[in-house]
Amino acid sequence: MFIATLIASDSLAAGEISAAMDRLEAAGCSPVAQGWIEQGKAADIAFGLASDAARTALEGAFPGVDVVVQQAEGREKKLLVADMDSTMITVECIDELADYAGIKPQIAAITEAAMRGELDFEGALDARVALLAGLDEAVIERCLAERVTIMPGAVALIGTMRARGATAILVSGGFTRFAEPVAAQIGFHRAIANRLEIAGGVLSGTVTKPIVGSDTKLQTLLAAMAELNLPPEATLAVGDGANDLAMIRAAGLGVAYHAKPVVAAAADARIDQGDLSALLYAQGIPRAEWVVA
Repeated sequence: MFIATLIASDSLAAGEISAAMDRLEAAGCSPVAQGWIEQGKAADIAFGLASDAARTALEGAFPGVDVVVQQAEGREKKLLVADMDSTMITVECIDELADYAGIKPQIAAITEAAMRGELDFEGALDARVALLAGLDEAVIERCLAERVTIMPGAVALIGTMRARGATAILVSGGFTRFAEPVAAQIGFHRAIANRLEIAGGVLSGTVTKPIVGSDTKLQTLLAAMAELNLPPEATLAVGDGANDLAMIRAAGLGVAYHAKPVVAAAADARIDQGDLSALLYAQGIPRAEWVVA
């Protein structure tokens, strides 16, 4: 049995659920039941056949509504591996550091191309960090305080999953000086990221090797699965850029969050409308059961 979860960024009407049932019927998916997770916000439709056809029939069909299609069994996950920049926080930290150096447009263009999969991530990171050579180390803390904002829904997502026995790991192609405090603030068990090299109080323009990139994210997911003795279907991975693709493909539920087209096309599910709390509704957890502190 499969579940299609409709999650509204604003409000979900009973008529939209009925229309979704009709679309699934027309697509040959054999819908059998529907019910609210939370009245007016999120609902489940159970169906028996053709999950790919269900995604095609439902994704983008209702304005302001995200759709997650998955196996009904095991929908509540026990491991979350998440990206940081533009996923758990609202910015790309390296772009914001570049703004203090007066070169944000130059670095942001490289970041965008790398996240779209148009450039090799490791090479692009080296190139961008090299442009920051000589930047005062104190700018890092200033950037963290002034620019880094936690993504809406992040605290509820991690707090609720942890309270229900899940493990949460932040794996970032960004930097430890951001990832470690962000992970602590949100509530992750641990954070893995790149280490900026600093000498004499200024950035050296290099990061410690090996670079945390796509393979690190994948291997972190696989190692945690093995350590926790979890099957793939008990895992969730979420990110927005091309360096998240490997872990998204390997997870039981791989989610593209407000993602670049190459990621959205490859993921099991897309969250384009709502915030990270959509991933709680996708697991069948209503707001009354969320843990936010």
